Parts: sequence; structure tokens; C-alpha cells
Amino acid sequence: MRQPRPLVDWLGLLLLAILWGTSFLFVKIAVREVTPFTMVAARFVIAASVLSAAVRARGLRLPTSRRVWGHYLLMSLIGNSIPFTLIAWGQIRVDVGLAGILMGVMPLMTLVLAHFFAPGERMTPRMTAGFVVGFVGLVVLFGPEALLEFGGEASDLLSQSAIGLAAICYATNTIITRRLGTLDPLVSATIVMWITSVTMVPAALWVERPWDLALSAESIASVVWLGLFATALATIVYFRIVQRAGPTFLSLINYMIPGVALAAGAVVLDEQLVGTVLIGMALILTGLAISQLGSRSG
Repeated sequence: MRQPRPLVDWLGLLLLAILWGTSFLFVKIAVREVTPFTMVAARFVIAASVLSAAVRARGLRLPTSRRVWGHYLLMSLIGNSIPFTLIAWGQIRVDVGLAGILMGVMPLMTLVLAHFFAPGERMTPRMTAGFVVGFVGLVVLFGPEALLEFGGEASDLLSQSAIGLAAICYATNTIITRRLGTLDPLVSATIVMWITSVTMVPAALWVERPWDLALSAESIASVVWLGLFATALATIVYFRIVQRAGPTFLSLINYMIPGVALAAGAVVLDEQLVGTVLIGMALILTGLAISQLGSRSG
């Protein structure tokens, strides 16, 4: 009989869902005055600076192997630079609800990719059923009318495809992360933040001329929060979860983030929770239970 996952794995997943789920609120505040490339670049520079100080304080060393740095370069591009850019560009024309459904491709893609490329992550009928139920809950959560919006004009379809491709990038990145080995999560997070900063800062300077922006204290505080918590702390938790529990378990977060985002909107922005939200969350929790109860930890 397989043992249930340790509580620490679920607590880590919940923490990551809170950090990433509430980030939508702060992004919404920031983008009123901060352009997308500049906001992303600032997040990574802040995160890289903080994590570097933490690495030094703990007396850790960054790896010197070119092979390791090559893997992290690939992971930084696929897991950060490319999907962040795709989502920012795609959401110019795609609304939040449809973007959320399109990002639901990630857990399904992770399931398939992990089956072939991650040792010990073979698909089972239980896991497949759980993911299907969870994805149905995600659709119910945002409303079936959002699905009807898919397609439309060629430019709309291109924007939607960009977000779908970003989801596939994230799924691929979880597999790459699992295959990196057992580097300290803080070291891994620091490397990724610096590599991504090196790619995003020039892009922001070239595309958006951030020195022309007039920023309020609210916008600056939002970007700082995103850098410290939704990026720096979240990346450490991300690496730890992947190393402990695997990419398929991590992909469950995509069913939790919409609920966290909706709750943040209800509390901070007075958005109303309707019956379909409760039904959707019930299906999501059912999917989590079906796919994970009885699975072996580690």
C-alpha cells in the first residue's frame, strides 16, 4: 500500500499557490504605470540581488561546470524569459479568464512529458482521471463562455496560441528542473534569476525606454513585492518542491492558483464569488484527491 505524500509537500504547494496566485493582484496594480518588459526585468533583478545576498550569507558557492550553467541557461529561457514574454504579449488581446484556461494546458503537458522523461513519474489511470477532473473544474471556474471565445480573428488566435505555448514552456521546464540533480534550491534559484535578468534587462531597455516612466509609490511597492516574494521566495519553493515531490505533483498548482487569485480579488477588489466558482473549486479538489491520494512520496 502506497503512503500518502508528506504534509510538508502540500504546505509547500499551498505556499507557492498563494505567492503566485496573489501576484496577479500586484501585477494589475503595477501595469497601470509600469510597462510589461520593464516590470518583468525589475522583478528578476530584485530577486537576483536578494538571493545573491542569501547565498553569500549561507556560505554557498555557485557551480563552475559549464554543463550545469548550460542547463540553467536553457531552463531560464524556457521557464522564465520566453513564457513571461509570451504571456505579456498575448494578454494584450486575451482576457484573464481565457488566459487561465489556456494555462491549464500545463498540467496535462507535464503529465505526458514526465511519463517519458522523468524517472518514477509514469502515468497511471488514477492520475489521468484526476487531471481530467481538475481541468474540468478549471473550465467551470472561469465559465464555459470563455471557451467559446477561442479562435476569432487571426490576431486573436495568435495571441491565444502564445499563451498556450507559454504553458508548454512551463511544463517542459519542470522536467528540466527535475533532471538537474540536487543542487541547493537557493543556489539554483539564484542562477536562474541572474541569467533571466541578463536576458530581460536589455530587452526592456531596447523595447520600452523605462527611464521615461513616471511611477507612483504604489506601483514601485507592487514591483518590489513581486520581486521579493512572487519571484525570489517562490523560485526557492519551486525548486524544493520539484526536487522532493516531482514535476507532476508540482503541476497541480495550476488548479490551485485560479482559486487563490479569485479569493484575492474578492477580498481586495470586492469581486463577487458566484455558484460556478464553488462548483469549480469542488471539482478541482476532487481532481487533486483522485490523482494524489495513495501516491508514493519522494
